[in-house]
Amino acid sequence: MKQIKTVYDHIRSNNIKTLLLVISFPIIFILLIFLFTWIVVPADQAFSTTVGVAIPTFIACAVWLLISWAFGDSMMLNSAHAHEISNEDPKNKEIFRAVENVALAAGLPCPRVYIIDDDSMNAFATGRTPKDASVALTRGIIKKLDRLELEGVIAHEMAHIGNRDIRLDMLLITGVGVTVFAADVILRTAIYGGGNRDDNKNSAAILLMVWLAFMVFNWIITPILRMAVSRNREYAADATGAQITRNPKALANALRKITTDSRVECLDKVKSMAAVCIAYPGGPREFISSLMATHPPVEERIKRLESMS
Repeated sequence: MKQIKTVYDHIRSNNIKTLLLVISFPIIFILLIFLFTWIVVPADQAFSTTVGVAIPTFIACAVWLLISWAFGDSMMLNSAHAHEISNEDPKNKEIFRAVENVALAAGLPCPRVYIIDDDSMNAFATGRTPKDASVALTRGIIKKLDRLELEGVIAHEMAHIGNRDIRLDMLLITGVGVTVFAADVILRTAIYGGGNRDDNKNSAAILLMVWLAFMVFNWIITPILRMAVSRNREYAADATGAQITRNPKALANALRKITTDSRVECLDKVKSMAAVCIAYPGGPREFISSLMATHPPVEERIKRLESMS
């Protein structure tokens, strides 16, 4: 007899998958640098080159992460044209109370609540820690979902906060930005390094191999791994959200409605925001490989939620 998966099984499984995917980033990066440089120099020199490239890259990632940590949440809210609401505003009192109730059920501090003036249905969470987190909801999602469905969506976003998914996504975005910039610097150094001596030619060859390794990492490996992490975190947030409300069916029903109109026009050109929303917020998409999708298929998300009922 096939064992039925519980909410906890889904959460545990997705957390393990996410951990393995995150660990893959530095391991694959280091292996690519070594293998590409090994093509033009002996293994010992390829190893020293790999160390010489990896250490400053990781330091740069750490520095840029601190900058993103300080300003990332406000940049996301500004990109969505979101404005904060308070508990004292009679028009928004019910929404604020719904967020408070879900936060209490999740055992988390109540986040700041923002509204996006868009009639589509979408939502996202941001913030460095649960203590300074924010939840943003579109006007459309507030109007078109019933109370239980809206609580399911809020619980999904609270799950992202509790699971520290915002921190993880910020780390991945920062890493990508640093490696893209580093690849450009390396290419320019290889081209304009100057000199015709054999040692300079050898250095240029090494730099070109390092640049190729960066390019493979930036444009092939990173998108695949990052989207895989994003999909796993969506599954985990669905499962955790269902655990918070004890009503997975409400979130499943909400997802059915949301995917009929999830486009947020102001986010059409902000590609980095796609992964943090509960559903893809951009315009109509052409065929895209499942490897490059920011979200799992909604049918699969609904199927998993209904299996938890």
